[in-house]
Amino acid sequence: MMLGRGSTLVVASHNPGKVREIRDLLAPFGIETKGAAELGLPEPEETGTTFAANAELKARAAAEASGLPALADDSGLAVAALGGAPGIYSARWAGEAKDFSLAMARVERELDAMNARDRSAKFVCALALATPGGPCEIFEGEVHGTLVFPQRGTRGFGYDPIFIADGMAETFGEIAPAQKHAISHRARAFAKLIEALKLES
Repeated sequence: MMLGRGSTLVVASHNPGKVREIRDLLAPFGIETKGAAELGLPEPEETGTTFAANAELKARAAAEASGLPALADDSGLAVAALGGAPGIYSARWAGEAKDFSLAMARVERELDAMNARDRSAKFVCALALATPGGPCEIFEGEVHGTLVFPQRGTRGFGYDPIFIADGMAETFGEIAPAQKHAISHRARAFAKLIEALKLES
């Protein structure tokens, strides 16, 4: 798939935090990004049963609707003691208003209800890159860590304020964005994407 300096790519997401993070990750390669909301693209229903399936569904829908290559990310938090929940339903746990403080409170409540001592969790990211009428490639990344309550930090988005990556002392909500970009699940999936596309900064 040809993508390089001067290309325009649709970020198939209506989440401003996610669009901003992907824009930051692609900026060094001279690729211009446009968010799905910016282009007035509808949000497809996520009917897949895996992160990869949902990412592909969103990327294909945005590529066909815009006529441009589209990159979709489906990512979420998988908590070991909750059998991998919220998983692909991570955004849904935040409700219609996308209020992640409610989602984080629910994770804490469910762990407490089980008296779960195991607080291990991982963030999973599947990136899907689709071209209009063409193929779709998937790149996946994970970062393992531990959950902490109450939430800490106001940086990042989603479940970042309760997640400490292995080897770190601060949550994703406390560390600088550049530090998060270096180690996150999204960064790891991006490294595979960049390698596959042979992008050069």
